[in-house]
Amino acid sequence: MKKRLKEIEEEAGALREMQAKVEKEMGSVQEDPTASATLAEKEEADARSIYVGNVDYACTPEEVQQHFQSCGTVNRVTILTDKFGQPKGFAYVEFVEPESVQNSLLLNESELHGRQLKVAAKRTNVPGMKQFRGRRSNPYLGFHPRRGYMPGPPMYSPYGYGRIPRARRAMWYMPY
Repeated sequence: MKKRLKEIEEEAGALREMQAKVEKEMGSVQEDPTASATLAEKEEADARSIYVGNVDYACTPEEVQQHFQSCGTVNRVTILTDKFGQPKGFAYVEFVEPESVQNSLLLNESELHGRQLKVAAKRTNVPGMKQFRGRRSNPYLGFHPRRGYMPGPPMYSPYGYGRIPRARRAMWYMPY
């Protein structure tokens, strides 16, 4: 058993040495510049891009590229899809020149495959800027959830059938 444990430890040491050697070689090789885009590069690409909404689900990137070809040279067309591979109904078009964005905004409300496109300049996504919407109280509850329920005087039916259950009483007006 001790002999087997010693063999495993020697093998693990050899693997660690090989991994360190590979990492050292990988560190000396320059990484692909397209792999890690900085925030400045993303903002520059977003300045040359537009958002296209209400895109037909049967529309291909080539058709979208042809539609916006008159505005300038199209670098890339991205049609987003859901987890099942179905198009979401909007696309992003990236141009080579930033001036093409202004030309493409003139194609707002133009038709492609019988649908009116919505064209806008692309916004830069800033992580962590999602607006927080607090929990809203339920308007169907008869009382404010943070205040305790304080029963008023007992309510009796005008028809003489006894006390009205709390669920069937009219809600009281509470402005705050």
